[in-house]
Amino acid sequence: MAVGIPNESRRLMSEAVRTALPMLLLRQLRPKQWTKNLLLFAALLFSFERIAWETAVASVAGFFLFSFVAGCVYILNDVADREADRHHPAKRMRPIASGALRPATALGFGAVLLTTSLAAAYWINPLFMVLLLVYFALNVSYSFKLKHMVILDIMTIAAGFVLRAIAGGLVIRVPFTPWFLLCTLLLSLFLAIGKRRHELVLLGDGVGSHREVLAHYSLPLLDQLTSIVTTATIMTYSLFTFTSERTIHLMWTIPLVLYGIFRYLYLIHMAGKGGAPDRVLLEDKPLLITVILYVISVFCILTWLE
Repeated sequence: MAVGIPNESRRLMSEAVRTALPMLLLRQLRPKQWTKNLLLFAALLFSFERIAWETAVASVAGFFLFSFVAGCVYILNDVADREADRHHPAKRMRPIASGALRPATALGFGAVLLTTSLAAAYWINPLFMVLLLVYFALNVSYSFKLKHMVILDIMTIAAGFVLRAIAGGLVIRVPFTPWFLLCTLLLSLFLAIGKRRHELVLLGDGVGSHREVLAHYSLPLLDQLTSIVTTATIMTYSLFTFTSERTIHLMWTIPLVLYGIFRYLYLIHMAGKGGAPDRVLLEDKPLLITVILYVISVFCILTWLE
């Protein structure tokens, strides 16, 4: 009996580990951040007349494939940053940084997931697979080099959102106007700058121990960049509504865009948020309602006022 107890304990522990591993791997893919990839559905929204069973399925598949590839980037990033993340008040709880998930296990899982996702993307559209490769390469470069380069770090983050917008068009094979892509770039810069500002305030004197590039930023600089990008975003979106070659009535969505941007600025400066835009969107009801109203407004305008 004395010998059987340790064996039984080891068996139960082994089963517990096998049960917990899938959940750890899922957490490592950061599903809460998949809201960023909802941008892929913008092509479907602005091309609603193309909505059919095939295009809807393609958009959903593209969303998940992009999320999986992004998750592979998160794996590489967390493996590379595991020591620095242990000094971050929130990131130290991530599976790899906390020690709950072995880096080798995570990397092996990521390699299989990346290969499978690229194969599926090729079946949807070969150009979509190429875009996913570009996104993956860009973000790997970010993880190991670009995130340490001031200004280029936030521009790389913004470029990732532009690629998401382009990907949405590729999966349903529709083009995007340059104005929309420019709006996406500027709004992404707005969010990236807000993220850097939040990290700078949150970490205080310990910014260098978590992310070296933060030592090259200051609150006045980031606030100035925010002012520039905010102005450019509003002007560009306004011009987009008049030059989208769809309908001039899209201009009625400008107040919603203004409120959304102003609300986000309020959350950054007055509520100390902005470190995780996806979390802010889900947790702040006024902002979430604004986004929902915007989607409904665009659909109704393009349906009845075009």
